[in-house]
Amino acid sequence: MKKYQRYFLAIIPVVMLMTVTPPVLATAVELSVADSIALALQNNHDLKYAKSAREKAYWAMKAARSNKGLSLDFTHTDQRYNTPPAATGTSTYEYTSDFANQVALTLPLYSGGKLENQIKQAKLELTVADLEVEAAKQQLKLTVVSNYLTVLEYRNEVQVNQETVRNYEEHLQLVNDKFGLGLVAKTDVLSSQVDLASAQDNLVKAQNNYTNAVAALNNAMGLPHAAEVTLKDEFTYEKYPKTLAECLQYAGEHRPELVQYEAKIASANYDVDIAKSGRRPAVNLTAEQGWYDSHFVGAKNSNWLLKLTTSINVFDTGLTSANVKQARHNVDMVLDKAEQQRDTILLNVREYYLSMQEAEKRIDSNKVSVNYAAESLMIQKARYEAGIGTNLDLRDAVLSLDSAQKDYIQALYDYNLNKVKLEQAMGLPVQ
Repeated sequence: MKKYQRYFLAIIPVVMLMTVTPPVLATAVELSVADSIALALQNNHDLKYAKSAREKAYWAMKAARSNKGLSLDFTHTDQRYNTPPAATGTSTYEYTSDFANQVALTLPLYSGGKLENQIKQAKLELTVADLEVEAAKQQLKLTVVSNYLTVLEYRNEVQVNQETVRNYEEHLQLVNDKFGLGLVAKTDVLSSQVDLASAQDNLVKAQNNYTNAVAALNNAMGLPHAAEVTLKDEFTYEKYPKTLAECLQYAGEHRPELVQYEAKIASANYDVDIAKSGRRPAVNLTAEQGWYDSHFVGAKNSNWLLKLTTSINVFDTGLTSANVKQARHNVDMVLDKAEQQRDTILLNVREYYLSMQEAEKRIDSNKVSVNYAAESLMIQKARYEAGIGTNLDLRDAVLSLDSAQKDYIQALYDYNLNKVKLEQAMGLPVQ
């Protein structure tokens, strides 16, 4: 018993050490914008859904083609029945067993255009599904890049807020020193403390915004929300090479949703022809080979049949006419939706292009403002230290630099965000 007690006492420190030792955190993942898009394309559920829908459309097309082809059916029948005396001319019931086998080959020769148009529709639905996959990729790229830019924005804002806090801390130390020497009033100390507290509050908010932005980016990429990521890319500015007219033309020709509507319009017109098939004859060719016998398995006697069947609907109380009118109105509805979608897309292209240009102009002006604000802060620090500047002037200089830096960050963010929105609105393919 003492032996087991010694083992138990020896294990306790190991268990306690394992309990209090924090887990080793995984190394932060370094990601460029291209890396982030690649991860999202691999993991995103919306894209997987679109790909599965595309496969469904592919097999629906296969099924539609099969309806137009040969079909071969085999039927085996076992039956036993009795015949009453009145039918047999005897005084008793007679029991009979029949076993039959039949092979039937059927080929639809003409369906009034119904099967033919259904095959064409299925091909168009596959085209629509392919375009839906491309549209899902473009939307996913927009989501990922937007989230990436948001992380960059808040990361840079955190850095600006940290710098502002340091500036206010240095200023507060300087004010306290002067107050200790009796050179400034207590109000200077208090106002500087308020500025520092406000800057620290802004820093906390920016840090929280950064954490949430990283979680949103991870979610889009299919990573755990709490995964640590390091962004390798920075905000960039390159003048966009296309004019507004070129962007509008490209969107009208390449945006997947617009090409989808072209296929949907054609499919709706096929619906009209399918509805009209109710007025046309249907022709089927059937070849049958059968065997029957009174003993299992029923393979003794043989008979064959070749049959050509033509059928046409003579009267259906207006059903076919109603279906044709429904299909025609559906064509009008699809056309209206297509025009509405086209107008919306071209409007978005225009808005994003002009917003990108507006942000582009702010980039240059805000960059100049940052330089002026940084120089002004240096001058005001020197003036205050020399005793010829006021506390308010120095505090305003710190605030002006903070504001100018954030305006510059915002301009870069707006430019890059509107650029990626523009490219999605144009329908640029995802590489």
